[in-house]
Amino acid sequence: MGSARKRRMMGWLLGIPFTAVILIAVIWLLEPEREGISRASACRAAALLTASAQQCREEAAGADSYFPAGSQDRWYAVYMDCLYRRGWISQELTPADEETAEGFLTYEEADYLAAQAAPELEGYVGLTRQNRDRPIPEEQWWYLYDAIRQRTENCLVTEETLQIFGTPDNVEDAPAWTAYTNRGSFGFEGLALSPYIDREIRVLVSGQEILRVVELVSDQVTYKNVWIFSAGEEAITGYVGAITRRLPVNKTIDDPEAMTSQLADVTLKAGTVEKVVLKKDTIHGKILSVREDSIEIEGYGQVPLDENFGVYKLYGEFRRQSMSELLVGYDSQEFVTADGKLCAALTVREFNADTIRVLIMSEGFGSLFHDTVELEFLSGGTRIIGEEEQEFFPGETVTLSPGDPILQEGRVIYQPEDPEAGIRVRSLERSQGMPVYPGRLEITEEDGALVLINETYVEDYLKRVVPSEMPASYEKEALKAQAVCARTYAYRQIQGNSYRQYGAHVDDSTNFQVYNNIQTYESSNVAVNETYGKLLFYEGEAAEVFYFSTSCGHTTDGTIWGADLSDVPYLKGTAVREGGGVLDLTSNVVFSEYIKSCPAGYESGFPMYRWQTQTTSSRLEEEISDIGTITKITMRERSVGGIGMVMEIEGTGGVRTIQGESRIRSVLGHPDLVITRQDGTTVSGWDSLPSAFIAVERSEPDENGVTVFTIYGGGYGHGVGMSQNGAQGMAQAGMNYKEILEFFFDGITIEELL
Repeated sequence: MGSARKRRMMGWLLGIPFTAVILIAVIWLLEPEREGISRASACRAAALLTASAQQCREEAAGADSYFPAGSQDRWYAVYMDCLYRRGWISQELTPADEETAEGFLTYEEADYLAAQAAPELEGYVGLTRQNRDRPIPEEQWWYLYDAIRQRTENCLVTEETLQIFGTPDNVEDAPAWTAYTNRGSFGFEGLALSPYIDREIRVLVSGQEILRVVELVSDQVTYKNVWIFSAGEEAITGYVGAITRRLPVNKTIDDPEAMTSQLADVTLKAGTVEKVVLKKDTIHGKILSVREDSIEIEGYGQVPLDENFGVYKLYGEFRRQSMSELLVGYDSQEFVTADGKLCAALTVREFNADTIRVLIMSEGFGSLFHDTVELEFLSGGTRIIGEEEQEFFPGETVTLSPGDPILQEGRVIYQPEDPEAGIRVRSLERSQGMPVYPGRLEITEEDGALVLINETYVEDYLKRVVPSEMPASYEKEALKAQAVCARTYAYRQIQGNSYRQYGAHVDDSTNFQVYNNIQTYESSNVAVNETYGKLLFYEGEAAEVFYFSTSCGHTTDGTIWGADLSDVPYLKGTAVREGGGVLDLTSNVVFSEYIKSCPAGYESGFPMYRWQTQTTSSRLEEEISDIGTITKITMRERSVGGIGMVMEIEGTGGVRTIQGESRIRSVLGHPDLVITRQDGTTVSGWDSLPSAFIAVERSEPDENGVTVFTIYGGGYGHGVGMSQNGAQGMAQAGMNYKEILEFFFDGITIEELL
């Protein structure tokens, strides 16, 4: 009896593990295999831990791919190539081919990647002989990824909550793998985001790349500041962020037609509009500055921007505009507001281009910022801070420094009763002495320094630009040509809005046009007045004009800065002589003969028409120190007119390629160089060569191994557009300003801006 019971007990005990094994086997056979993650997606996430997508693409552009030619254009190739180069994945474990990239990442590959990224994570995935070739489940991969993130210095990956407006599935002509969200456009290569359109989701991102959808937060979203341009009983259509969307309407919405041409917050539930809240409150005023997160409006101060702020042009043909088109100094917009924020800007009329805002630089044009500003008022006027106004009087002075209590209230505006009388800035010294500025002056404090802005009429601005850019003693027709060029340039710079964050269009230095450096003259004032409002146009658009001091007898075209000639066909380059024409000066031999001679032309009598200087290998080695002893300089590429574009400097330890006319001038130039002009006079102290219209000859090295390079050059400036001394020569020859401008700018018309 006891023996039988003992045998039954032993059988029962032995049967338990056997049964467990059977059950585990049955469960394993019946349970579907847990989904893994593709190697492509995992590698993308790993690559973007510390590098942006753009950096990965730039790195790929400069290196050979591990993938065969037919697969190098796959979206994942740049990321996997990045990891191959880092050593985070190996070709032995993970071959570089499409089948491998699109297959599942294995336990062994995940363990290898983790160990390379963070050595302390080796074995973290529980690698065994049994699972090494099996796909690692997706959730387990992301646990591993989080562990790598925590151990990665300067990690770029963060967790964010996004509303998905659209993807290529619902946005026509959208670029591949582009998601439109309430935080801008994101890439999402390798992911499926279309199921999340009109949903709020939590995601992992690296820069503007979505790596993983962590969870669905809500199927209800409110899209802020949608511009509705059509509405009906079934749907409303408008701008959601940067895209156009058709949104199905819930029947409970009353009178959808009343929503047309309105700004609204739109709430959707499961992809259907449930609620629309129209926004109709507006304010109006001159824009004083435009920043990423706020706009300063005269009378209102800095007003923050609401989420999904948009700019819309309502007059003429409706279109969405960019923030850069909000022009400081003008009041062409109405602003829709709610809860103390700007929700949208509505451009209701064209700007009239009658005023320009100039950022006045510090002493010697050294900085945008001032340590102190001292003003002297030459007429009475009004000081304005927000809504507060206070009088000032002739002869009164004021000195402001950073931290002054008056500046804590915001922008300080000094508006004289007589704009022509102007305001003297006693804290500045220009070539004319203490400069006087027409119009009004504004002062703001920025990062512990002062910014000084002069707002004045464009025509008054030009009266202080033309004599600063061209001698007032020049012929009237040359000065008139300069005035039209300067006005056209100013017009385009107003639209360019370069200093909008400070509230200016241009500064007063050679970065744009030199302004108010010397006093005004009757001759240049007459030139401005007699060309009032006239600009250069090409096919109905204001032309992008350039001018410079002196040519070498030939100008060059607009491609020297990388432009496509089809975009600036009027900047073609021409011989500056009677009859014009284009000479073929692109070979070194032909150009060398040309630059060593002095062919007759409109400016062949000007000193900088031809010049010469010498430099040495030892001096050049101060600039270029990594190619050994410099032995040779060769111009490998010349553009129209013979201007140097690509130069090679050869040394005993390698070759350096210098690209671009500006860089060539900078590398070969030096303050110690003595430049001999064709009239025998000399100049020195210039950091850069006068132009890149040069030929270079070398001597044999001396006993110390130093080579002397003789540089034969011509002209002064970049060589694009109008030569100012060429214009003077033409005016002396009897040409009028229209003929001068038509000579330098091919196919342009001269029209008055209405």
